[in-house]
Amino acid sequence: MEIHNFGVDPITCHAWNNDRTQIALSPNSNEVHIYKRDGDRWSCKNVLSQHDLRVTSIDWAPNTNRIVTCSADRNAYVWTKVDDKWKPTLVLLRINRAATCVRWSPNETKFAVGCGARLISVCFFEEENDWWLSKHIKKPIRSTVTSIDWHPNNVLLACGSTDFKTRIFSAYIKEIDTKPEPTVWGFKMPLGNLMAEFPNSNAMRKFRDMDKRAIVENSVDTLLDTIHQNAITSLTIYAGSKSSTTKLCTTGMDGKMVIWNLKALGEVLPNDM
Repeated sequence: MEIHNFGVDPITCHAWNNDRTQIALSPNSNEVHIYKRDGDRWSCKNVLSQHDLRVTSIDWAPNTNRIVTCSADRNAYVWTKVDDKWKPTLVLLRINRAATCVRWSPNETKFAVGCGARLISVCFFEEENDWWLSKHIKKPIRSTVTSIDWHPNNVLLACGSTDFKTRIFSAYIKEIDTKPEPTVWGFKMPLGNLMAEFPNSNAMRKFRDMDKRAIVENSVDTLLDTIHQNAITSLTIYAGSKSSTTKLCTTGMDGKMVIWNLKALGEVLPNDM
């Protein structure tokens, strides 16, 4: 396990470059700081400051080396590195609530943005007009989209939202995607088609019980018996793949970045966990 500290500011979100020598993180502000690692030391190489409000999510494409960011200002930017400087390009999300999460598709030709407007913007680059456009997935999402992730086929998109449901949608864009092959999720995949829906009533019940049994403990000792001393805000794969992850990275409101070795962690955890 490695523990790194980037100051007293909370870290809202983070993303790694392909070889894990650089990390992009937001210190709970409208900025994204890019740090380069040199041994155990980190140096800030770039500051991306195009957003007006707090940056809520970052993703760094490993092959094209492009960064995408989204923010509470309802905008997203695609950042391209030119002569050691990052050039921003505005993305037309067409949303009226804060953007909450963003992820590149596996082949990095498009990305998806979740938001508080109960929809997902699937964004792609239009060569003819030289800009990024978006198409919306709306129904039946009934609350803020908090997390998204792509299927390896570059078409299916999973999303989680605060209506306690996880859904699988088709994010097929006919302008850039080849016709998808049938999958176990189905074979008809027009944009926005709901392929599956999974309710989580246990989570809803748990949060309701927590509200009913809310207890405030008076204690002068605020040190927690955990590595992170506050909420964990972001989790990414540091080593391995989605099917075979060996290391995870977490950042939190305590300003820490922790790299977890899953094999070593598994050896010290109880067998029934």
